[in-house]
Amino acid sequence: MNKPLNISRRDFLKLSASGALALVLSEMGIDRALAAPPASHGRITWSGIPLYDAPSFNAKQLHLFGVDQVYPLDAEVEGDEGYGNPFNKIWYQMDGGYAYSGWIQPVEIRYNKPVYQIPEAGQLGEITVPISETRLTPYTYANNGYRLFYGTTHWVKKVIVTREEKSIWYEIYDRELQKLFYVPHYNMRIIPNEELTLLSANIPDADKLIHVDLDAQFVTAFEGDTQVFAARCSSGGKGTRTPTGEFSTYHKGPSVHMTNQGDSVNNIYNLPGVPWCSFFTGYGNAFHGTYWHNDYGRPRSHGCVNLRSEDAKWLYRWTRPNVPVDADYVHLPGEGTKVQIV
Repeated sequence: MNKPLNISRRDFLKLSASGALALVLSEMGIDRALAAPPASHGRITWSGIPLYDAPSFNAKQLHLFGVDQVYPLDAEVEGDEGYGNPFNKIWYQMDGGYAYSGWIQPVEIRYNKPVYQIPEAGQLGEITVPISETRLTPYTYANNGYRLFYGTTHWVKKVIVTREEKSIWYEIYDRELQKLFYVPHYNMRIIPNEELTLLSANIPDADKLIHVDLDAQFVTAFEGDTQVFAARCSSGGKGTRTPTGEFSTYHKGPSVHMTNQGDSVNNIYNLPGVPWCSFFTGYGNAFHGTYWHNDYGRPRSHGCVNLRSEDAKWLYRWTRPNVPVDADYVHLPGEGTKVQIV
């Protein structure tokens, strides 16, 4: 993220229009330059992910992982490219073998001190551990709600101190389900207001542009002629392609429960706490953070532009409209930062 490509805006857009951008970026070795800092742990995002004795799909298979298992990541190495993803050759050395990185969410384990004062309108919180179970009432042995994952964001309504067991909980509200859930305070970081301010506020919005190249699976942001952001993405896959054309980020929310349950579709998804959503159509297409895969560089979304959470957060803060700290959603048709998708 935010790595200079040393290509002028004009030349960059020409390469994208000609279909040559993916080849040029590959020759530049840009993926290693854009790689995220190594994480300490990895969460298995899909049941049955294999562990091999070498970073190759042709190597000996040692065993299969179960979903949501968490392991220390010993090292990152380069190996076979992923399932149809020529841009991701990263494998993790872990559990005595090697696993392809695309199905493993990089996570940390960071516990938090409690915050006792939450504004009346609420405040945004972020999960900072691999997995956090919610409760339906604020007690340790209460019935489970749903499971939350590292990097997801949620709207905190209030702080609950349960004096009987001396526990501290954050009450979160799910707009989609219209239900309350309770999260142990140590698993969630209350996001300070300064992390929600508009980036490059002095740059006229007419000078800001987000460019998405679907062939290269690449997102770039410009301020005038200066490239200020670059990241691999995962756009819409077969049957749910990301639309092409010119758009704007006219509605945004820092935390969205995304689901197509109730629609007449076969591939059901149900994803609470999707972070840093910058929508550019009225059909739900958005730039957003992703916690259910780590395979940026090939189409695999339902029409959105999947990004690492830290990349999605940067775009969310850089684009207009700026969402006030006391709001969980803003919808301003006719406004927003220009998006160009080719």
